[in-house]
Formats: sequence, C-alpha cells, structure tokens
Amino acid sequence: MGAALAAVAVLTACVSAPPTELASPVPERWRAPVLAGQPKTMANADPDVPHSGSVEQLLNWWGGWNDPLLVDLIAAAQGNSPSLASAAARIAQARLGETAATAAMLPTLGGAANVTRAPMTQAPFAGTIVNTHVLGAQLQWEIDLFGGLNHARRASGARLNAAQAAWHDARVSLAADVANQYFGLRACQRGLEIVQADVISQQETARLTAHLERAGFAAPATLALAEAGAAQAQVQRLQLEAQCTAAIKGLSTLTAMDEDILRARLQQPASPQPPPLMVASVPAQVLAQRPDVYAAAQALAAASGDVGHAKTQRLPHLTFSGNIGRTLLTSALPQLDNTRMTVWSVGPLGLSMPLFDWGRISANVHSNKVQYEAAALQYHAALRNAVRDVETALVNLHSARERQTSMQVAVRGFEKSFTAANAKYKAGMGSMLELENARRNLNMARQGQSQLQQQTESAWVALYRALGGGWTPAANPTRADHDLIEAGEATRRAQQARPAAQPAPPTSSTAAHP
Repeated sequence: MGAALAAVAVLTACVSAPPTELASPVPERWRAPVLAGQPKTMANADPDVPHSGSVEQLLNWWGGWNDPLLVDLIAAAQGNSPSLASAAARIAQARLGETAATAAMLPTLGGAANVTRAPMTQAPFAGTIVNTHVLGAQLQWEIDLFGGLNHARRASGARLNAAQAAWHDARVSLAADVANQYFGLRACQRGLEIVQADVISQQETARLTAHLERAGFAAPATLALAEAGAAQAQVQRLQLEAQCTAAIKGLSTLTAMDEDILRARLQQPASPQPPPLMVASVPAQVLAQRPDVYAAAQALAAASGDVGHAKTQRLPHLTFSGNIGRTLLTSALPQLDNTRMTVWSVGPLGLSMPLFDWGRISANVHSNKVQYEAAALQYHAALRNAVRDVETALVNLHSARERQTSMQVAVRGFEKSFTAANAKYKAGMGSMLELENARRNLNMARQGQSQLQQQTESAWVALYRALGGGWTPAANPTRADHDLIEAGEATRRAQQARPAAQPAPPTSSTAAHP
C-alpha cells in the first residue's frame, strides 16, 4: 500500500504546471511629471463588475468634458461597433469552453429507453413471445486522479476572464478613437474659420490695392501680389473645407450617426474642457487598472493550465460507470404478464494508461510549454508598454500645458502686429510685403494655437486610455456579451419600427463626472 501511495505521489509531482503568476518588474516611481492627487473612484458602481457592465459607466469621464455631442458620439459608437460585437462573441465562446471544462469534472447521467419483442429461449417458456420494456439511467464519470481536468477548468476560466477584459479594453479604445476623431474635426473647423477670416481679409486688401493702383498710388506688381494672396487663401479654404467634410463623413461612419444630424449638431458652438484625471503615484497601482495587462496575465494563467493538462495525458486515467433500469415484461402467459424487475450494475472501474503513442503526448506538452513561454514574454511586454503609454501621455500633456501660455502671448503679439501693419498699409505708409508678412505670422500663430488645443485634448485622451479607462479587475464573470447583444437587438428593433423617412434621433446621456 505504501508503495502504491508513493507511486501516486511521484506521478502527481510530474504534472506540476508552470506558475500562473510572474513577478512584475515595474519601476517604483514615474519618471515623467505626474499630476497631483489620487485616482478617483466611480460613484454608485458595482465593485465586482468593470464599468458595472454598462456603457454609461464608461461615459462618466467623458461627461465631464461639458460637450453633449462628444458623449452622444461615444454612446452611438459603443452601440454599433463590430469590434465590440466580435469581442462579445469571444466572451460567449470562452464561457462555453469554461462550461464544458467544468462539466468534464462532474459525472454525466444519461437516460435510455427501449422496447423489444422476441420469443423466450428459457424453459419452460421457450417460444413464448414476450414484449420487454426497459427504462433506465446510465452514469459515466472520469475521476480527476492527477488534476488534469482541474488544470483544464482553470485554463478555460482564465480565458473567460481574458476575453471579458479584452471586451472592456475594446470599449476604452473605441471611446478614445471616437474622441480623437471628434477633436480632430473640431480642430479642422477652427482652422477653417481662421482661413475664412483670412480670405475676407485678403479680398479686402486686394480691393483696396486695386483702388490704389487705379489712382496711381500702387504699382501693378503690388496689385498682382494682393490678388495672388487672395486666390491662395481661397485655395486653402477649399482644401480645408474638403478635409472637414471628409472628417464628418468618417465620424458619421464610425458612430453610425446620421450625417445630417451630425452636421446640424456641429453648428452648435462647443468649448470642451478636460475634467481632472488623477494618476496614482505608484506605477503598480496604475497597471492594475489596465484591462490589457489583466488579459495578458490571464492568458499566462491559461497557458499554465494547458501545460498541466497536457502533462496528465501521459498518466493513468480512472473512469467509473454504472447503470440502473426498470424492466416490464408483457406476454400472453399469466405467469409473465406485467412482470416488473429492477436491474442495476456498478462498474466497471477502469484504469487506462497510454503506453506508446509515437510521441504525440510529448509533442503536445512541448507545444504548450512553448506557448507558455510566449505568454510570459507577452505579459512582460504588456507591462512595459503600459508604463510607456502612461509616461508618454504624461510627458505630452505636461509639454502641451507648458506651451499654452507662450502660445497665447504669441497670438496676442501677432494680432497687434497685423493690426498695425494693416492700418499702416491702408494709410499708404506701409508696403504689401510688410502686410503679408504680418498676416502670415498671425495665421501661423492662430493655427498653432488650434493645433496645441488639439494636442492637449489628445494628450488627455491618451492618458485616459493609458490608465485603463476606469476599469478594475472583476472577481465575478460579467454579462458583457449578453448586455451588448440585447442592446444591439433593441436598437435594431427600434430602427425597424421607425419609418424609413424619419432620421434616427441622437442619443443622449446624463452621465456625470465621477
């Protein structure tokens, strides 16, 4: 008996899996300028479910921008994204795998019923026609002797966690992409306003120069320069107008919002202001908020379970079976008619072990070990990328904020310079070259100020994305796939019920800043 127990212990030691968690070599502090304060938590959020399983929780930070159109665009994109639908399908597939792996550890019970009609062969009833009715149940159970099934169950559970985290990462990425496109469109509109104002100014200068040329106070070359400047400004306006139109169409396609409704809402002035977004002083705390890092860690745990399961395939497998049935006999003989009996059996208790499989099991173990090593490298790469993303966003945000004051001073200075040069030219005391130089400097400063605003907004979006978008690891599985599918079905039913000529109303959100 002792020898048998020792053999089992030795075999069990052979199926140990690689560690499901690895040390996280992350820096102890940020090397980039860090915003003061601690990260805020979402109010009224379920601590066990990331984003409480709803799009509204994801929009809380976006609601703090004080721009309803931005929130509506993100909400529309969330409800019509094929990437989110694909992520939800992967969750459903992973949940199916977890269910199958869990069921493999439990006994399976099946039912069977059959009816036969045949003559009996036993004396003294030989030749008598008997109807046999059997109703029974069968039990099959593979006992997890060395933990292989448990390894498979843990691997499938880790894959489900990774799929759920990837779904949330897709939501965060989609929201960031929509915001960046929207801010780019707003920057294009600001640039178009600057160019349109320049076109009016250039045309007025050309008109004034034409009067001066006819009066003999300006040379024909000066008039030609003024008209060339007005024509060039008009070309720039048309080019930028086409870029803004293309940006509107792209945003409409991404969010599935009707283009006419989007154009109408873009006519409303907007002055979005980024809400505060605090960064934890300890990098490890930030990494815990990243769904992609969590997904990489779960992929590593799944790979570890695969290795453990593959190792158990070369060990004995213990199976147990049994059945029980209730039999009813009917015949023309009173002795046999309506005879009932219960038949049951236990076993066999089978033990099987592979002896020679031409290296298939060893190759499978080696393959899973290589995949585990690759998952470990991907996990460490995810950690490094997460640190890089946060620090890059912090650097860009700090740089943009540092340049704002100098840019405002530059714009005010060039505005004064252009006003003076324009007045001097109208008075006949300045040259066209001096006026155009002042105008060019002013336009470049205004465009630079608009670009700096977009860069600042993009830096905030990048920081939001680098911090994981408010995601927290969930202890319980979410219903993310079911919620998304149900929301999509409700939207499609509403669209089918609405008359074709009536455009879809814009979505609204009352999400508040957490």
